[in-house]
Amino acid sequence: MYAYGGFGPYAASNAHGNSHCFPVYYGPQLVCLTHAQVQYKNLTRTLWEQHVAWTRMAITSLVFGLPDTDVVVARLLQNPVDMGNAIRPFFGDAAANTYSTLITAHLVIASELIKAAKAGDSAAAAAAEKRWYENADQIIAFLTRLNPYFPEEQFRKMFYEHLALTKEEAVTMLNNDYNASIRIYDRLEQQALQMADILWRYLYVC
Repeated sequence: MYAYGGFGPYAASNAHGNSHCFPVYYGPQLVCLTHAQVQYKNLTRTLWEQHVAWTRMAITSLVFGLPDTDVVVARLLQNPVDMGNAIRPFFGDAAANTYSTLITAHLVIASELIKAAKAGDSAAAAAAEKRWYENADQIIAFLTRLNPYFPEEQFRKMFYEHLALTKEEAVTMLNNDYNASIRIYDRLEQQALQMADILWRYLYVC
């Protein structure tokens, strides 16, 4: 498979002292992806598709108090486990578990924000939103420790947009503006794939 945007290997040690070959961007050009890279790219994109899809289903269940809420949330919380397992072969158990814990917190805080907004508790909603962005910064710092060449500020901007869109998705649903909610989800889906493309490029270790 061919793709545009050249990434070359660079030998370095990660935060755990393990020697790895990190991808480093060196300009636009046609590059050939290995079968393993294509598999990892597809896996990462699938996980982020699932992330926004199950988040939407959880928002729907929480907003409308549906009887499937516990089951849907349980499935959503499998997503961080799967994301951690995706990096486990490259960075080991400790890093995988940390990543899973951070993404789990991202989802749990989101549910707290939705519950507070539904209850009309603006103070609790604001406090949850503050912790949500702090968690995002923790996730980005963690990813940067995994690969010192990770585009930290670019990804921070993308992650903040992910949070803003997810909040907007929930608010429009709470306000019964379902058409707007669907339009926002379409944006979330495309944006999640863009995030996934950053992640697979910088977390795939040769």
